Amino acid sequence: MPLEALALVLVAACIHATWNFWVKRAQAAGVAFVWASSTVTALLYAPVALWLFGAQLGAFTLEQWVAVGIGGVLHTLYFLSLQRGYAVADLSVVYPVARGVGPFVASIAAMIWFAEVPTAGSLTGLVLIVTGTFTIAGGWALFQRIGTEKARRGLAWGALTGLFIAAYTVNDGRAVKLLAIAPLLFDWLSGTLRAIFLVPAVIRRRGTVWRDIASSWRYMLGVGILAPVSYILVLHAMQIAPVSRVAPAREVSMLLAAFLGARLLGEGNLLRRLLGAALIASGVVSLTVW
Repeated sequence: MPLEALALVLVAACIHATWNFWVKRAQAAGVAFVWASSTVTALLYAPVALWLFGAQLGAFTLEQWVAVGIGGVLHTLYFLSLQRGYAVADLSVVYPVARGVGPFVASIAAMIWFAEVPTAGSLTGLVLIVTGTFTIAGGWALFQRIGTEKARRGLAWGALTGLFIAAYTVNDGRAVKLLAIAPLLFDWLSGTLRAIFLVPAVIRRRGTVWRDIASSWRYMLGVGILAPVSYILVLHAMQIAPVSRVAPAREVSMLLAAFLGARLLGEGNLLRRLLGAALIASGVVSLTVW
């Protein structure tokens, strides 16, 4: 992976960990948070996206519009699946399974879809990063809990969420890499569709949505501003590096999230988190050097 792409991924990871920390600290969650932050993104980035790339919209092909539409649908389904998983199972099962399955499946799919030739280094890096992600999440103890119905639901919803991550990663990578859609324009269009798709859910929950927004509007505003920056950087990285390497390298954000969780949120298990972080860091080095 070129050093330029690695730099983009590392900066994106820092930003990603930051806004996820804000989500964790917010009092509101679910539909209200995602719709509000997505609406902020849609409104705030519209002038920039239209000023820089508005002329391109009129020349969009059907294939490009389909890719944008699929991106909006997949990102929305990812959110709905994740929230459903959190509702019926533990976050400590759903989230790590999703973050482990997602890059693994995305890398394999990218190798097939984009004819990206794997190397020993890329495969080793992928395995190290996925292993590090599960280690941070709890290691073998995570699988020992699968005997309960709640844990099995968490595994199922986490795996489904991971498949959505893989699907939008491959679709979005194709959109910016092969269809030449500008990353900022693609992310803005996709985010705007996400906000529109969630309007019916917001209307159904209007009794609680506005209360949630009032309690956490600062975090929603911050996420709406910052989250697109991290993903736009990742999309730029996909333009100059194999998607099969960028997808797992994104999980370096787990390293930063583990530190924030242990030191600032008091989640503990620092030693296990450091081991997982070391595995992820080693995987990123393997992706970059080999």
